[in-house]
Amino acid sequence: MARFVRVAEKSELTDGFSKVVNVEGRSIALFRVKDEYFALANTCLHRGGPLGEGSLSGSVVTCPWHGWKFDVRTGAFTVIPTLKVKSYNVKEQDGSVMVEIP
Repeated sequence: MARFVRVAEKSELTDGFSKVVNVEGRSIALFRVKDEYFALANTCLHRGGPLGEGSLSGSVVTCPWHGWKFDVRTGAFTVIPTLKVKSYNVKEQDGSVMVEIP
């Protein structure tokens, strides 16, 4: 059964930046875009690069290894949107960022 797990405090995430967290053996990249929070698997579809170390422009993160771009809101690869990195539901609760873990 899926449940939400606290992974960070809101104050730890700055608009336009990311934070990598490990949750139950999963490496997850958290992103803050304005006042919204998003979470993706921290693994690029191309060669497994760390998306959480990539640059964020608007809602698009660029993998630091080979430049693949993904929409952090959906996990979709910008060139072929049907290719997607796993995304996680995120909610904010009492100043904490919570990610839904299956």
